[in-house]
Amino acid sequence: MSGGDGRVTGQRTWVGASVPRKEDPRLLTGRGRFVDDLRQAGALSAAFVRSPLAAAQINAVDLSGVRSVDGVLAAFSAADLGLSGLTALLERAEFTPTTMPILAADRVRYAGEPVAIVVADDPYAAEDGIEQAIVDYSPGRLVTSIGDALAADAPSVHDELRANTFLAVNPFSDDVDEVFAAAECVVRTSLSSQRQNALPLEPRGCLAEWVDRDDQLVVHISSQVPHQVRTALARCLGLRERQVRVIVPDVGGGFGLKCVVGREEIAVAAAALRLRRPVKWIEDRREGLFASFLGREQRHQVRAAFDGDGRILALDADIRCDVGAYSVFPFTSGVEPLMAAAELPGVYQVPRYRARACAIATNKAPTAPYRGVSRPQIVLVMERLMERAARELGLDALVVRRRNLIDTFPYIGVNGITYDPGSYRESLDRCEQRLREEGWFELRDGAADRVIGIGFACFNERTGYGTEAFAQRKMSVVPGYDISEVRMDPGGGVTVTTGTSAHGQGHETTLAQIAADQLGLRPDAVKVRQGDTDQVSYGWGTFASRSAAIGGGAVRLASGKLATRIRVIAAHLLDTDEDNIDLDDGWCRRRDDPDGAVPIAEVAEVAYLRAHRLPKDLDPGLSAQATFDVLTSGTFSNATHGVVAELDPRTGQTRLLRYLVVEDCGVVINPKIVDGQVRGGVAQGIAGALYEQIGYDADGQPTAGSLIDYLVPTAAEIPEIDIEHLETPCAFTETGAKGMGEGGTIGAPAAVLNAVNDALRDTGVELDAVPITPEHVLRALECSR
Repeated sequence: MSGGDGRVTGQRTWVGASVPRKEDPRLLTGRGRFVDDLRQAGALSAAFVRSPLAAAQINAVDLSGVRSVDGVLAAFSAADLGLSGLTALLERAEFTPTTMPILAADRVRYAGEPVAIVVADDPYAAEDGIEQAIVDYSPGRLVTSIGDALAADAPSVHDELRANTFLAVNPFSDDVDEVFAAAECVVRTSLSSQRQNALPLEPRGCLAEWVDRDDQLVVHISSQVPHQVRTALARCLGLRERQVRVIVPDVGGGFGLKCVVGREEIAVAAAALRLRRPVKWIEDRREGLFASFLGREQRHQVRAAFDGDGRILALDADIRCDVGAYSVFPFTSGVEPLMAAAELPGVYQVPRYRARACAIATNKAPTAPYRGVSRPQIVLVMERLMERAARELGLDALVVRRRNLIDTFPYIGVNGITYDPGSYRESLDRCEQRLREEGWFELRDGAADRVIGIGFACFNERTGYGTEAFAQRKMSVVPGYDISEVRMDPGGGVTVTTGTSAHGQGHETTLAQIAADQLGLRPDAVKVRQGDTDQVSYGWGTFASRSAAIGGGAVRLASGKLATRIRVIAAHLLDTDEDNIDLDDGWCRRRDDPDGAVPIAEVAEVAYLRAHRLPKDLDPGLSAQATFDVLTSGTFSNATHGVVAELDPRTGQTRLLRYLVVEDCGVVINPKIVDGQVRGGVAQGIAGALYEQIGYDADGQPTAGSLIDYLVPTAAEIPEIDIEHLETPCAFTETGAKGMGEGGTIGAPAAVLNAVNDALRDTGVELDAVPITPEHVLRALECSR
């Protein structure tokens, strides 16, 4: 029974309660403050002159016509700004660093690359201005696919790259050939995934101004990583870090697109510095589609050896990622191939493993670590291998999965990763059980006039990457830990700062729940501050599902320290020992005396306003700071997705009839928020499975220039998503929570693809690519006849 505030009556902790999101009233009533809502007196508007060509030399840039347009105040080319570019580094010999210029100077490498920035009184004048830019290009040869890029006579995207390859690694080189030669069953898959756009509701944008009084450049930006933006701005603009303040207001989604530093934001900041006027840039939807950071485009050639019982013996993988024209700061172009190679075995016990992985440069927009980063692809690979082995051996695919699932924890994989305890087998069992009890198997097997398939996907989601895990990638900028400060004001109110930076995850609520439990307060008494580099000492932002696992751990530790300090003062006031004090519902209570209590607010008042009542050895004030890091391979959430799909063989259309998620993210801090993230992730995964795709024509022009071409599913295409939680507390985090923000996206493509293939089981057709468009289905059926 609900207690009205989301807690079940009698529940003593706020962690585990579906507390309504504190941020929702303002967001749902139009009172959120996003970058474009900010109004600064005298602010100018920026727009970018972008290359119409995917590969060309720049012979000359003439902006004189731009500067003569009414309302245009300035226009800058790369030569005008004279900035160094962004260089992302991996400290490994297999990686070739390149620099992404802030504005293209002598060469453009993808259609949409910014060549000049125009600053005007308003956005319309800025748009008029870019129409008058004259750029003399000499078109060059280009490459728009992995195959073209690796051809012997391929033109170079960057002169310093060998064979258009940013990174080529062989992280696992076990000699598996002898295993394959002796194996009873060998199956192969050649799987490809398309290029996608994360497409947050709020596009990228920033407002930059120089503030003389603070001797600071202040940049409001829609970002997931404010401190990393500060570092990049300071380096590119030749400022000290304290001279840059980055503020992130409300953010309307990021999905990884905003966890890298964009060149446009730096150009805007540079223009604001030169003009000593505020300058704002808001990306429009067309720019966002073709000139922003993209993701997902990979090709995997994988074979797996099985014994006669369906147990996997060895895995051999060749992974190629089309990462576009540039390596992004700070993660580099290596993030996708390194992630894919390291984590391909997933939830399965793989005894022998060989993998090669490459990041390939092409004349397309650069990629960022899009939600799930390579996990949707590697789960597709492993789940297809399980299905193929089952068919080859005449076994049930669920039996093959069970025989290979990791079932002893902690488990150290062939990839050297330590997997913390999870519920891999239980989630699969429960998912199958529910679909059977609901009659979906009978419907599939008995529906003579309908084409129905059932698909499953088992996966884990490595989250909570700490410093140690990121350091293994050998990035020159190593994310990992996080810092929190918790302070109580004289009235008993609490402010929590966190180095994480929300873009829709509900941090203001979940982190307040964690702090409230430690301090014996209600979450309403806790204010969470994030996304301001002057108010938060440091932090790595929000990506890779790290905020609850790592940021939450720092909040819990800092809150615990402050709680100890409150107990010391209360014990002094109540003439007892601090171990005899409980903090509960706003009170400090003596355990041995029901009448012995003092309000926490009174303790706060003493700490600041009547410090003469403090213990003699205690300084005034109430604050504490803590750092938390996951000192292992990370944490591992897990889940099984079960999908029922119906296929129309006349049109090739796929309709999802049932979607069930059985997931385990450790301790669930706020069930409603977790459910919301899972559902959003599944919707994004279904989009990748069935709808969204950015293609390129032979000239390197993206084929999706608007949302008419880029098929984002609506509520009409997304089925009801049912979620069941299992709960295996994480031993590696302070809160027991594991990250879970990406899992829905990770599992959905494989589950949907398996369901479609199950529906096609009597045709001999097996699809190994996403998106599964009607055209692909019909073509495959035609070829099978």
